[in-house]
Amino acid sequence: MKHTLASVKSFIRKNRDNLYIRNLSDFDGMTDCVESSNNKQFRKVEPAPEHMGGNTLGIRGAWFVFQSRDTFSPLLSDAGELIGYHVYNCCGSFDLSVKQ
Repeated sequence: MKHTLASVKSFIRKNRDNLYIRNLSDFDGMTDCVESSNNKQFRKVEPAPEHMGGNTLGIRGAWFVFQSRDTFSPLLSDAGELIGYHVYNCCGSFDLSVKQ
């Protein structure tokens, strides 16, 4: 099965109330590169500020670049309690998941 932006959007819509995010790396404008995140813990998704536009799909901490420049892979924790997607692009990487 190919994982696409449509798959991730559907996952977000279906699980909006039970969604968690973990940022693994983020773009840092001060150094002009992607750097490892200091806090790699899952946290409950919060709405993104409206000024962030559509690239967040409404999720604070998420950033999508679109036009086939996002890479998606399935995410399943070792214990099976979390399931979701790992997202990677030029702006960083993050995991979106729900608790089973």
